Amino acid sequence: MNPFDAVILGMVEGLTEFLPISSTAHLILGAKVLGLLQTDFLKSFEIIIQFGAILAVATLYFKSFFDRQILKNIIVGFIPTGILGLFFYGVVKQYLGNISVILWALFIGGVVLIIFEKWQKGRDSALRDTMTASDCIKIGLFQALSFIPGVSRSGATILGGLALGVSRKTITEYSFLLAVPTMLAATGLDAIKNKDLLFEAGNFSNLLVGFVVSYLVAILAIKVFLAYVKKHDFFAFGVYRIAIATISFFFLI
Repeated sequence: MNPFDAVILGMVEGLTEFLPISSTAHLILGAKVLGLLQTDFLKSFEIIIQFGAILAVATLYFKSFFDRQILKNIIVGFIPTGILGLFFYGVVKQYLGNISVILWALFIGGVVLIIFEKWQKGRDSALRDTMTASDCIKIGLFQALSFIPGVSRSGATILGGLALGVSRKTITEYSFLLAVPTMLAATGLDAIKNKDLLFEAGNFSNLLVGFVVSYLVAILAIKVFLAYVKKHDFFAFGVYRIAIATISFFFLI
């Protein structure tokens, strides 16, 4: 990996982290297009720069973390994800990062998005802006589905929240906030396990470049995505997922 690769992957991460299209899948596909091998460092790089994008949430929603009810909802939602993550971290990183699993997850996720939006059509007026502790726990369980690369953390949490009756704006912003402890834990766990690898010559500088780029791009992406969900559903993202998975099956496998 060189600094150019780090910039490209940082941009991909910042653009895709909060869209229901799976940033992890796009990072892995992007690395393949760039001709990068899926080394242990690249796997760690893909996890850690995601926290750069998540840090954009902490910047834009700084005051929200001082609201007692919002903070309570974040903690409650993180509990199931955190517990399951401790058990499945090693399995996911070792066995579920192959390209076939990712592309099938992208494709099936696209079909699910389309079917869901067809079912959801006309129901948005009945959605609520409040969330209960039970909602938060269930959304945390939905988020755990994103352990499978290609599923999309934001997609799983947003669709889970909509299915529970939470409004698009509320669940989208909650998805942003819930990502902070989730990715902090994932980043911290990976950094501890691979600390020697991360500080090898050249690795740390590339990691820093990717981290900063993903942070800056994500700030813009969050604002654009929030404006989008006020007027649109996620049908187009379902079509995109199916298209990118199909194209990748033909050209990358």
